[in-house]
Amino acid sequence: MTTAEATPSGSGHAVVIGGGLAGITAALQLADAGVRVTLVEGRPRLGGLAFSFRRGELTVDNGQHVYLRCCTAYRWFLDRVDGAGLAPLQDRLDVPVLDVGRPEPKLGRLRRNALPVPLHLAAGLARYPHLSLAERASVGRAALALKGLDLADPALDDTDFGSWLGRHGQSQRTIEALWDLVGVATLNATAPHSSLALAAMVFKTGLLSEPGAADIGWARVPLGELHDTLARKALDSAGVRTELRTRVNAVTRATDGGWYVDTDGERLEAATVVLAVAQRETHALLPEGALDRPGDLLDIGTAPILNVHVVYDRKVLRRPFFAALGSPVQWVFDRTDASGLTEGQYLAVSQSAAQDEIDTPVSELRARYLPELERLLPAARGAEVRDFFVTRERTATFAPTPGVGRLRPAARTNAPGLFLAGAWTATGWPATMEGAVRSGFSAAGAALSELGHPHEHPLEEAA
Repeated sequence: MTTAEATPSGSGHAVVIGGGLAGITAALQLADAGVRVTLVEGRPRLGGLAFSFRRGELTVDNGQHVYLRCCTAYRWFLDRVDGAGLAPLQDRLDVPVLDVGRPEPKLGRLRRNALPVPLHLAAGLARYPHLSLAERASVGRAALALKGLDLADPALDDTDFGSWLGRHGQSQRTIEALWDLVGVATLNATAPHSSLALAAMVFKTGLLSEPGAADIGWARVPLGELHDTLARKALDSAGVRTELRTRVNAVTRATDGGWYVDTDGERLEAATVVLAVAQRETHALLPEGALDRPGDLLDIGTAPILNVHVVYDRKVLRRPFFAALGSPVQWVFDRTDASGLTEGQYLAVSQSAAQDEIDTPVSELRARYLPELERLLPAARGAEVRDFFVTRERTATFAPTPGVGRLRPAARTNAPGLFLAGAWTATGWPATMEGAVRSGFSAAGAALSELGHPHEHPLEEAA
């Protein structure tokens, strides 16, 4: 193996390993501060686990991803890659929720108004038909208790959200029709399997911080256009050298105190290395002594997400999305325009916390979900199914189980010049696009401080 002539010397050069949102963010931040950066990604594309692929004439996202107005880091990312206009936010939170678990299907809505917190949700909750009057009143009391929690209290991480909700008067129906409706989609776990610290962070930030914090945004184009095409253009403009289809085999300390990053084709020399890959891959590449407890990375569990994709010969859904109760179906999104479909309608059914279904054969999923969609959408009952396929992300997120907080490492390691990024690191957020971008900020900020480069945190700068 030889050192490529195009590779900068280790001095002043940073290598970012991993081209997901965390790695892209770290690379952009370092390059914007004047550091020479090489980004190395094993896949033939950027975007990590939020990507697109071609299926015939369709451009398909591997899974439905949304963000909230309070996701200020991901909104920075969209602005930085010139993609904000392609993933707009709702004017105001409005979530249609269809309950088919009762004798008569009923549509309700979770909505906000422009009043201050917490009154912004009071009117919508008062009219939410899927809970009784007593259950709605209990939600208000639990929300006030949640608002009073100190997110810095380490004891929250050892408590499960389901037990806390039970102690605060939440019935199983209330958990199903409200808390898990939101929590499963954001945490990728039901309340009993979620750390109270992470759940409280989600609900306090999204619902109890500012009136518009929970307004929902999603890409109106394929995710690959944002996270690959536009991100690559931004990296190129920033002067980042991006190497795709490049597998990193080892990260080792050089005799001069710098780093060697060995790939299949060359040895890269660097003063700074950011490991922005999944926790198990990070563990395999970590030099000895970089973390006090490297085994903690292997103890951070993972959780799957299943997506069911259905193409009909006609329009069966008038809304851009809805959530379901009383059905195996969780969330349904209309992806017709984004996919490039010109006839009929393409729906994506997003199923989080899908441990029980992630390995189910497609034939069984078809037999389960097509009748459910017909139950939810009467217009689908006479429609022809032109395509049915499934995408599976078996390790879509880290599992937000109680105690996971103590396992998540900070960006800075014991080894000078070596930093960690990824939604699974200690961002305080669950495994979301927001958490991934924030981890990139943390890794780049720590690296720039060590290098002595003046810099400002982008969110503080924006404020």
